[in-house]
Amino acid sequence: MRLIIPLMDVSMMTATSSRSVPWALYALTIGAFGIGTTEFVIMGVLEQVAADLDVSIRRAGLLISGYALGVFVGAPLLTIASTRWPRKTVLVVLMVIFTLGNLACALALNYPMLMVARVVTSLAHGTFFGVGSVVATGLVAPDKRAGAIAIMFTGLTVATLLGVPAGAWLGHEYGWRTTFWAVTGVGVLATLVIAVMVPRDSGDGEESGWRASLAAIGRPTVLLGLLMTVLGFAGVFTVFTYIQPMLTGIAGFSQDAVSLILLVFGVGMIVGNLLGGRLADRGQAPALLITLAVLAAVLGLFPFALEYQWTAVVFVGLLGMAGFATVAPLQLWVLNRAVGAASLASSFNIGAFNLGNALGAGLGGVVIEQGGGFTAVPGAAVLVTLTGLAVAAWAVKRDRGTAIQPAPSISCEQE
Repeated sequence: MRLIIPLMDVSMMTATSSRSVPWALYALTIGAFGIGTTEFVIMGVLEQVAADLDVSIRRAGLLISGYALGVFVGAPLLTIASTRWPRKTVLVVLMVIFTLGNLACALALNYPMLMVARVVTSLAHGTFFGVGSVVATGLVAPDKRAGAIAIMFTGLTVATLLGVPAGAWLGHEYGWRTTFWAVTGVGVLATLVIAVMVPRDSGDGEESGWRASLAAIGRPTVLLGLLMTVLGFAGVFTVFTYIQPMLTGIAGFSQDAVSLILLVFGVGMIVGNLLGGRLADRGQAPALLITLAVLAAVLGLFPFALEYQWTAVVFVGLLGMAGFATVAPLQLWVLNRAVGAASLASSFNIGAFNLGNALGAGLGGVVIEQGGGFTAVPGAAVLVTLTGLAVAAWAVKRDRGTAIQPAPSISCEQE
């Protein structure tokens, strides 16, 4: 990870009076890496878990659904519960929950215990990215906020590229529990670096109480931002959920080749994530419209790309890049329009990303079951993404002429 991130984000760092500010962002990135790894690594050891706990693959797959549900429900609840806490304290507590949750996964004696442990672990996910986004924006100059969010989210993309395959390998070689022991170790490291490197808040986490925060979430511009997030990522995961059968059944790749091609998707995620942050720092509304439009174009051309293997590989990378280029613009939109409730709104937006993932997977499944086949899946994804683009265009037009409050910064003291 250290070989990848500094080379790609150094131009986005702002010069500050404190040399620890970039390291504080890297501390958040490490936490994001651990959380991203634990979310998806179960997919790589699903057969081992099912065999060891004597459950079906379908039932083992519910461990993924349970995690996603925990993120969607837990993000706003934990953010509300900790709304008066200093943000650094919140981040440390969340990483402790994450670490203990993964430890419980490694020690789980049966399926119900593993499910409970997965849900407990997921509770840290949404609030960490929500509060972490606010902390990241407070560590840099106002014109570098989107870039700071992108740097933190790079941990999530690197987890998909490196953490998940490494965890799957550990599970195959030494048993699935070893995978969760390794992620527990990452949690311990992330807890320590956040405790040491992230500056303290000078005050409470949010100025508003939870009722005022919920009222801020109800603002039309914030709700539109959440809807954009759901629709944008529903489009991505309508296709990505079924990428393996598309590559093998349509493009003609072998099963062994799919793993290598997914690395191209991971590289695209990293590039797109950082590119989206840079675009959003230059102009938030144009970045939002451009990234969603590019995503729709990539999805629309995807069926044609599958006709040739080399174009299929290129478009898998473009899908990762276009999909994750939307992350920073979408997150910054919500942050900037939820004054007084930035952490809660940001956590809601993380829940919206996960809801979009679930809806996209469901939509793709419906298209396939109704006889459309895998070739029809990208078409459904395009319609969803174009709907998100239409919502974004309307939101931008509605928002034009309205003074935008910047995302709140935290006042930092060095430990």
